[in-house]
Amino acid sequence: MKRTDNCFRKLSRINKALNHEEPDRVPISDFFWGSFINRWKKELNLPDDANPYDYYDLDWIVTIPNMDPKIQSFETLKEDETEVVVKTGFRTTMRKKFDFPMPEFIAWELDAIEKLEEFEFDDPYDKRRYFEAGDNQIAGVGDGFERDSPAWVETVKKLHKDFPVYGSMIECSECITRLLGQENSLLWMGLYPEQFGKQLNRIGEFYFNCLKAEIEAANGLLDGMVIWGDVAYKQTMLFDPEYWRTYFKPWVKAMIDECHKNDLPVIYHGCGNVELIFEDFIEMGLDAYNPLEVKAGLDAVELKRRFGDKIAYCGNSNIQVWETGDKNLIRKEVLRKLNAAKGGGLIFQSDHSVSSEVSGHIYDYIVKLVRQYGKYPLRLEESDEDI
Repeated sequence: MKRTDNCFRKLSRINKALNHEEPDRVPISDFFWGSFINRWKKELNLPDDANPYDYYDLDWIVTIPNMDPKIQSFETLKEDETEVVVKTGFRTTMRKKFDFPMPEFIAWELDAIEKLEEFEFDDPYDKRRYFEAGDNQIAGVGDGFERDSPAWVETVKKLHKDFPVYGSMIECSECITRLLGQENSLLWMGLYPEQFGKQLNRIGEFYFNCLKAEIEAANGLLDGMVIWGDVAYKQTMLFDPEYWRTYFKPWVKAMIDECHKNDLPVIYHGCGNVELIFEDFIEMGLDAYNPLEVKAGLDAVELKRRFGDKIAYCGNSNIQVWETGDKNLIRKEVLRKLNAAKGGGLIFQSDHSVSSEVSGHIYDYIVKLVRQYGKYPLRLEESDEDI
């Protein structure tokens, strides 16, 4: 389990960037759809066991323990060569069509607030979440479909030698989307704001304890933590920022503080336009924000001008430009976003994740661009901007 010198270099690179110092070069990694990886392997004529993290020696990787409220095997309701329908530990029925990039949420068992109030979460410290293989919704039902996901701690141990390894944990907002559905969640905020708020506090406490248990289970092997929580869409937030500040923010802050107490930097992943609460994340001491979706109007270069070294950025390279396959457009996009890395403060990634609409050759081109132009001192040629 002894780390390689190269792994220590990558860890130094990431930590310097998060601390607003200039490392040797801008760190780079990403989140990859399984369908993209299949396309990438085919187009680059790579072996079946190839993956972008090893092939490009990327700078960090995120791992996912079992976060399901109920620890259980999937209940298979239907399965054939085209699709599978399962009920998960979120008590949610999901359909995964194998030809489609993402699954469909069909039904939620907790479809009334009274049912949520009666619902009991399994123990956040249950060792099965961290030490045993098994089904779990977040790892198992996404752009791919996987049963019996490997034991989380074993995955961490396997990766620890070669990569800075981050754990991850969802918070209230991500849980209710999966446990209750977006429609029920937003409706209950309006109809029963205080009654639902009590349940949000219960959920927040549950995932705070899951995070504590995850850190304990890792026993010093983690290098940081990703907190997942979507509260916005393309235009603005999904609900009142003051409601978020009352019931969501305190638990996010508690999670950040717990990580910092254990010397773990925190990257928060939240989709959409979070302009209305972005300064709250700075106030909470968040280390970096991800993914900074361009289509939601977010721009890491402009944010860097506004907030300086108060927060770092992870992402923000426009995936829709990557999907065009136009190397001239892509070069302009990549080099301009590298301006946000001046003085440190940027982990280069897409502004969400790498989809199957991105060519394997294009991703190869992007990595080479970042490695060439992301060396310090940065020389960004015609794309250079004052920060």
